[in-house]
Amino acid sequence: MLHWRLILGTVLVVALAGLCWLDHVSVPGAWLFPLAVVITVLASGEMLGLVAAGGARPIGGVVHAINLLMVLGAWLPSLWTGGTLLTSIPWTMLALAVGVLLIFLGEMRRYEKPGQVTRDMAAALFAMAYVGLLMSVLIRLRMDFGVGALVALVVVVKMGDIGAYTVGRLVGRHKMAPVLSPGKTWEGAAGAIVVATAGAWIALTWLVPWFSGIASFPAAWLFFGPMVAVVGILGDLAESLLKRDAGKKDSSTWFPGFGGVLDILDSILWAGPIVYLYWGITAATR
Repeated sequence: MLHWRLILGTVLVVALAGLCWLDHVSVPGAWLFPLAVVITVLASGEMLGLVAAGGARPIGGVVHAINLLMVLGAWLPSLWTGGTLLTSIPWTMLALAVGVLLIFLGEMRRYEKPGQVTRDMAAALFAMAYVGLLMSVLIRLRMDFGVGALVALVVVVKMGDIGAYTVGRLVGRHKMAPVLSPGKTWEGAAGAIVVATAGAWIALTWLVPWFSGIASFPAAWLFFGPMVAVVGILGDLAESLLKRDAGKKDSSTWFPGFGGVLDILDSILWAGPIVYLYWGITAATR
């Protein structure tokens, strides 16, 4: 299984690196946005499956449609020029607001008896916020700060995952959250922080300036790496919470050895808003 994880992980990293390069030299989002659409569709389906396993019955069609509209609203307006009304509308939040209304309308239409509506609506809204809204943050990260900012996020998070998995397997003894995720240890968390910090040094010293021309604060990698690693660990535990509640080991079986799209994406989704805030502060203080 370890060999398969390494092979599939290498293939995914190489493929993503190629897409990032193509996106860097072409129209922003031309290559990465189709990938974001595929990920959004798959992740939405997995999320609907998780909440359904817990007994909720959200309106899946609305969740899929609104999640796609949110990621589209995060990407498309950036390609418009001229400062028109179309560029000033917060399309992502507007799509989410429309989703709230559609969920209400859908539940009104299918209402049969009390006791289920609130749970179904909450599940639908959660699926839209967790997948569509957080995916939109990743798209805005690329569009507002360049491919380099997105690459830095992925590199640091995934190097943290590698550090946690490797150190945890070798010397992990003290369980971090035995009920949520029995395999995670404090030693693995320390490994994640150390390896993620090394990844941050690589990303902020070379990758980000090369891709996006953005210079970080001196020695910012000493802060950026641990910060992203800790948030990534929390994101992984959050996904474990959802799976444990649904009684599932993985969100799906799309990627043998890794699980589903959400199993790969969980740490990245959590780290997205924090990394966006970091680059926003960096840009504002330059």
